[in-house]
Amino acid sequence: MATLSADTAAKVSTEAAKHFVETYYAALNTSRNGIESFYMPASTMPDGKPLPIIVFNGNIIPDPPKMQALFQEQMPEARYEVQDYDCQVLNPHFIAGEAQSSAPASGKNMTILLIISGYVKYGELRIAEVRGFSESFVLVPNVVAAKNTRGRPVKEWLIQSQNFRLVV
Repeated sequence: MATLSADTAAKVSTEAAKHFVETYYAALNTSRNGIESFYMPASTMPDGKPLPIIVFNGNIIPDPPKMQALFQEQMPEARYEVQDYDCQVLNPHFIAGEAQSSAPASGKNMTILLIISGYVKYGELRIAEVRGFSESFVLVPNVVAAKNTRGRPVKEWLIQSQNFRLVV
């Protein structure tokens, strides 16, 4: 059985990070009703802690529907501008659920750490103060995407952990 090469891991993680950044922040800027779809299905870690883990500016958000509700019902209009991002493979041998979702050499069975920095404006965009933000994600493979035979677009990577923080 072929193993994951460093080149494949770098290529897959970089492409995944680029696609995630482009689609996630576009959704925050224009289509907040789809935010929940970026998260893995709710589950529990062996120690009983819930997944996904979502922390927004120091506040624990219990689940993806609550995160979507936060953005749709409580947050003012916003414009996120990503300035920089970096990604690293965390676990090159991740197994989701009962079995691997893809062949190990494909690079689709790893977890990815994604660190992002940028600027955000909340409220009336023409006069809103520009604030810096830092955000980190752990992305995991979407087992549904690996089994997708219908040809419909399905997100290949989902959020397992997220930590957003406004900076001074």
